[in-house]
Amino acid sequence: MTRSDLVEELAARFGQLTHRDAEFAVKAILDAMNDALVRGHRIEIRGFGSFSINRRPPRMGRNPRSGESVAIPEKRVPHFKPGKALREAVDQRTSEMQANDTRT
Repeated sequence: MTRSDLVEELAARFGQLTHRDAEFAVKAILDAMNDALVRGHRIEIRGFGSFSINRRPPRMGRNPRSGESVAIPEKRVPHFKPGKALREAVDQRTSEMQANDTRT
């Protein structure tokens, strides 16, 4: 699902929202999440999952072409951990789809 698919879904579910309003709402939510992660905050959406920042320590890597050692600096990367409800829903849907595939 892309950002535009999300906007379309939101506009379709809530008839009182125009396409422009739905687009603004999706942009506002994603911008707020982005800002929170940049500030180092954790985001938790019950039933869906949590977003946090993981630190990757500096390390020595290798240039695959020349074999030369390269220092790779520390990085902070976003991390998503799905919530229990999301994991169970995905697992159940996947199991149902696989059961349907074996019947045909």
